[in-house]
Amino acid sequence: MTFSAFRSCVCGVGAALPARIVTNDELAETVNTSDEWIRQRTGIKQRYVAGEGETTSSLATAAADAAVRHADLNASDIDLIIVATSTPDYTFPAVATQVQANLGIVEGAAFDMQAVCTGFVYAVTAADNFLRAGSHRRALVIGAETFSRLLDWKDRTTCVLFGDGAGAIVLERRESDGALTSPGVIASRLRADGRHRSKLYVDGGPSTTMTVGHLRMEGREVFRHAVGMVTDVIQGCFADAGVTAEAIDWFVPHQANLRIIYASADKLGIPREKVVVTVDRHGNTSAASIPLALAAAVKDGRIKPGDLVMIEAMGGGFTWGAALIRW
Repeated sequence: MTFSAFRSCVCGVGAALPARIVTNDELAETVNTSDEWIRQRTGIKQRYVAGEGETTSSLATAAADAAVRHADLNASDIDLIIVATSTPDYTFPAVATQVQANLGIVEGAAFDMQAVCTGFVYAVTAADNFLRAGSHRRALVIGAETFSRLLDWKDRTTCVLFGDGAGAIVLERRESDGALTSPGVIASRLRADGRHRSKLYVDGGPSTTMTVGHLRMEGREVFRHAVGMVTDVIQGCFADAGVTAEAIDWFVPHQANLRIIYASADKLGIPREKVVVTVDRHGNTSAASIPLALAAAVKDGRIKPGDLVMIEAMGGGFTWGAALIRW
């Protein structure tokens, strides 16, 4: 592939979770389910649920602040904020502008990106393009969700799956020799196919029902499509970078379902010990799941400078995508 003279390099990560943990046993008190049923089908043991005063923007702000501090920067050093979310505080303004204001930033650009669970991958790719083009120098890329506010808590097929939270990374434009061993975003692939809307969607919105609506999902159909779709874009990234699955140090997939995660890794030939898993304690946090997993793996010392990291996701729409990053 043709390499740019610049790359977008990760220089900080951050995470934020609501105070309240909801276990499977607690859910079983209100819906017809059990800890065993949920764990066997999803791998989920618990999830975090936002309480009063905890919003998508407040979680996003906390994660962003942690990422900026981890990067040893000041908020004023950031000139681009992209928030991936399907659960904004308001129809408008964008969550990103609220984060900008909360951090005291008065320069640069800020906007939201809506690609559901693939949102963070889309946002990383968008930020990478902005930075390499030279229009901006440092970007906060945030995935933040309060999916608990979209759930039908009487529907055990969906309410057990999702949780709330936010994760963030700081990307910085740096000169690069373009080598595979040099840090930064190396390759990305984004896809969408809007014909699959009915398989995963929210049955409300300002232009249709003038309500927020509830999440609806055809679980078996989503599972059936997921593995094939995500392996396609991952293999595309491998081809663009001229590497194989053996080169990967860490595979950080969207945390939707443990069976999907391992089925994808197995199909790609990525050993399970190289897979970062947080779905057991976070549930599916949609656009927040990948940055939350990245933050967890950086914090515990698994992801280190020089590691080759693959992120991937699939979400409603359908949308799907992957990105290969040298840490």
